[in-house]
Amino acid sequence: MSQLQRHLRDRLLDALQGLGLSRTDAEPMLRLEPPKNREHGDVALGAFQLAKAMGKAPPALAAELAAAIAPDATVAAAVAAGPFVNFRFQRAALARDVLTDILQNAAPYGPAAKSKEVVCIDFSSPNIAKPFHIGHMRSTVIGTSLCRIHRHLGATVHGINHLGDWGMPFAKMMTAYMHWGDETELQKAPMRYMFDLYKRYSKEAKDNPALDDEAAKHFQALESGDDNKERRMWQFLRDESLKAFQGPYERLSVTFDAITGESFFEDKMEDAMQRVAKKGILETSEGAEVVTLKEQGIATPCLLRKSDGTTLYHTRDLAAVFYRESTYHPTRILYIVGAEQKLHFDQLKGVLVKMKEPIAAAVEHVPFGLVLSKNDEGKWEKFASRSGNAVFLDEILDEAVRKVTKVIAEKNPDLEDKDRIAEQVGVAAIVFNDLKNSRIKDVKFDWETMLNFEGETGPYVSYACARLSSILRKSEQSVPAIDKVDFSQLADAEKVLLVMLDFGTAVQRAAEQSEPSIVTAHTIALAGEIHSYLRDHHVLGAEPAVRDARLLLVEAARRLLVTGLSLLGITPPERM
Repeated sequence: MSQLQRHLRDRLLDALQGLGLSRTDAEPMLRLEPPKNREHGDVALGAFQLAKAMGKAPPALAAELAAAIAPDATVAAAVAAGPFVNFRFQRAALARDVLTDILQNAAPYGPAAKSKEVVCIDFSSPNIAKPFHIGHMRSTVIGTSLCRIHRHLGATVHGINHLGDWGMPFAKMMTAYMHWGDETELQKAPMRYMFDLYKRYSKEAKDNPALDDEAAKHFQALESGDDNKERRMWQFLRDESLKAFQGPYERLSVTFDAITGESFFEDKMEDAMQRVAKKGILETSEGAEVVTLKEQGIATPCLLRKSDGTTLYHTRDLAAVFYRESTYHPTRILYIVGAEQKLHFDQLKGVLVKMKEPIAAAVEHVPFGLVLSKNDEGKWEKFASRSGNAVFLDEILDEAVRKVTKVIAEKNPDLEDKDRIAEQVGVAAIVFNDLKNSRIKDVKFDWETMLNFEGETGPYVSYACARLSSILRKSEQSVPAIDKVDFSQLADAEKVLLVMLDFGTAVQRAAEQSEPSIVTAHTIALAGEIHSYLRDHHVLGAEPAVRDARLLLVEAARRLLVTGLSLLGITPPERM
């Protein structure tokens, strides 16, 4: 909450106390947010919850609050509009407090104080022995952004890469390698080679069902816990996969606090099964162990152990929940997994609810849509290469960098450090394109749109940062100290300042809704307003008092854009 909002909140709490509601009861219900129509005010308060607590009609309480908030040095006006109160700030106070908070890195523009919130974020989670392809990108960039957003808000965050390194898919990969693998070929390009082997297995198994029986036996041997050929091959292929994944992670600026794949819970699954059994909800169906969830509206039973004694995704996810509960004590556990896995997470949460486990309330599936590309007929479909195979993410990133390099060569051939900037802008374009719309929507992968330097794109926002940096470099004056600036000179910058004021609300909503696109939208809005402002208002050529105020605005806008992009996992260049 900014200085302005804290001042207004304190005045509202005093007013509510005067009307009979204690500050302690009122504070959780005070939500100051941008009004839908900015012409109505700078911030708005909905009186619904407060009115209910006080036994009043919302419009009546709104009118009382508006009457109680008289103008002062910070608040210019308070006007009731039905159940809402719209507030407008004094323009000099708006400029002074917003820019001061940004330049001093005070919350919400800088990191908040440590809170009691503990968030486990399960994201990325590629399968070992398979390529890191375009489909993994969504979970990876959404997850890392949510980690950054929650940390910014003061939460303790545990970003977890729950690798798919167990189960039948891996057993099939292992079987393929035992039949046709060549270590020399593997070392040349591990992930591509393993991917080719897996495709060969899928093709061969159609004509030879015995391969699936063999894979099932290999998985039983792996789960036995013995030091056998299956265990050694599992370790070898896992190590090779982790080395290969590190390249895309570094390019996307992704790190994890823990890499605990499904295999990590191998020795914890039996305890989890016993915990379920003790609750008396485990049933046997055709030799398998299941939990029925019809009372929760879930028709399909949750299968926890197959008839051959082997485990499944649910078994490992259940063990993971119990481990995270005892290790991290989370208030939220977010699973950043595609929308097609809705039933899986409904079942997981359903089992926990049926067990009457308190941790069930913390479990949240954060679904997202597909990545789409245009086919030869111009129709959008699930992203794939022309051959129908998965597309390796590093190939996509390389192509983005090549395209940006070409643009630089055409528009600014003398740019210093071209390769590094092309990498930054190219990767940022792909990440920004993924995060700019609601995560549940499918992402349309269109090179021309993504790499456009105008519109709602990564290059557009990155260019705003570079433009602001350029102004500061060209200035013969350093950015003035805050106490040397006449903030009344920025009355013409209210649109930029109001977007800046909204930053804290945007980040808070993004965390609550697990929706990074809210932060993305804020960076687009700020870039648009500062571009518009600079088009109509000169900075370096203005008279000294105006120049100094505008230099401060430029520096604050640059910092806030950098902060917003950093929450998305993007580092903008200073030159473009």
